[in-house]
Amino acid sequence: MYTHKRLHRYFEEKGLKYNPGLPIFGNVIRSTFIRKHFVEDIDKVYREFPNEKYVGYIEATSPIVLIRDPEIIKRITVKDFDHFVNHKEFFPSEIEPLFGSSLLLMKGDKWRDMRTTLSPAFTGSKMRHMLPFMVEISNNIVNYLKDHTNKDIDVCDVMRRYTNDVIASTAFGIQVNSLQDKDNDFYKTGQSLFKMSPLQRFKFFFVNQFPAFSKLLNLKIFDDKYTTFFENIVTNTMEHRYKNNIERPDMIQLLMQAYNGSLKAEDVDSNDDVIIEADRLNPQSSDKQWTQRELVSQVFLFFLAGFEVSANALTMCIHELAINPKIQDRLYEEIKSFKEKHDRLTYDNINDLKFLDCVINESLRRWAPALILDRVCTKAYELPPPHEGGKPCKLNPGDVVYNVVNSIHLDPQHYPDPEVFDPDRFSDERKHEIKPFTFMPFGIGPRLCIGSRFALLELKVLMYDIVLNFNILKCEKTSDPITLDPSDFNLKAAGGTWVHLERRC
Repeated sequence: MYTHKRLHRYFEEKGLKYNPGLPIFGNVIRSTFIRKHFVEDIDKVYREFPNEKYVGYIEATSPIVLIRDPEIIKRITVKDFDHFVNHKEFFPSEIEPLFGSSLLLMKGDKWRDMRTTLSPAFTGSKMRHMLPFMVEISNNIVNYLKDHTNKDIDVCDVMRRYTNDVIASTAFGIQVNSLQDKDNDFYKTGQSLFKMSPLQRFKFFFVNQFPAFSKLLNLKIFDDKYTTFFENIVTNTMEHRYKNNIERPDMIQLLMQAYNGSLKAEDVDSNDDVIIEADRLNPQSSDKQWTQRELVSQVFLFFLAGFEVSANALTMCIHELAINPKIQDRLYEEIKSFKEKHDRLTYDNINDLKFLDCVINESLRRWAPALILDRVCTKAYELPPPHEGGKPCKLNPGDVVYNVVNSIHLDPQHYPDPEVFDPDRFSDERKHEIKPFTFMPFGIGPRLCIGSRFALLELKVLMYDIVLNFNILKCEKTSDPITLDPSDFNLKAAGGTWVHLERRC
């Protein structure tokens, strides 16, 4: 553990500017005591040094190099990726075996092999088969909301139920309607996992900062019952399908193929960009045999990301439409025109909704799912000088860098009037103005979120149906402007997102 003075010396020896912070808390005292969101602590340091390409950031007792320059982000995440393959170990696999064995926290060759194994599961051809499940669940949401147009709607709750049902269907092959069966096991599990009490926040902080001591104390973030819940569902479903020769185009089926080695790149479109990326990582298909526990970990990660992160992205997009009615009107006109030309939403025509793309992209810019792209230096590396006349900065194996997404997205140097919700930034006429490596809502490079295509499809399907059927209106509980809830790790509106829905004729 670094002492506070050693933290300062670390940055001074590297020639980095930094905010000295406070002992034990460093630069995160406001978020530690839930006064500000943690990205606001990062952004404060980011904005203090506008002329630096990177600066020092003190995360409690850990020194971090905070990258501000898009060109250096490009080097770290793509060009010189082999020096920064791994994520920071937020908590060891010994403490959280299910999460620790997931693709997110896998390292080195093991990560490459798993990424190569799973890539065929997230191609366009696989998503085509999953879209009908999303459409069916979206229809359930619309039918429910039609009976609740005279009430203020807790958007976050409804969106979680949508993403819960989508994940249950597309990942686990289980049909759930969380608006009818409000206390189903899937939804209760998701709620429990993400309901961060002050004690859970402290445990998260403690395990993250003192992993060795946490191992001795056998301190865990997630209760063992959640691990058992997912393991039982996956293993029992696999066994049932093996015995009864059942096939269904969902994640369980794809994992079964990965388990027996039959999920291959040649089973998908040869020009698919996900496969091209996998081939670049590892030109040879991975022949590694995975344990059932390792495959269960991937489904657990898929649930974590799909349940909360996707629900939050939808919630913030609906919130923005409620407080920007003119943009909502434009989107409705596009969707209404689309509906007149097409009988139904399909994988082949969904990308014709250009303004819907713009709206979702702008919402993802304002409220990015990937707040930081953390990387651990695995091979000695030299960063260019942080400013004119400075000296290069040498990074050693184990040094941690944060490529900041949220602050880049809200930097007026990259996006004029960044607080303004302006979907036209992403229009065909203006998207060339967006500088490379300044839009990274799902990450970028080989560590790009493998499920980003799935998430975008999930968002588009429901946003299409919501705007087609309802006028989204502000109510007394709708915050405008949006301020962040400091108690959550995701970007959420303080006080929640509440709207009033009016049925369209």
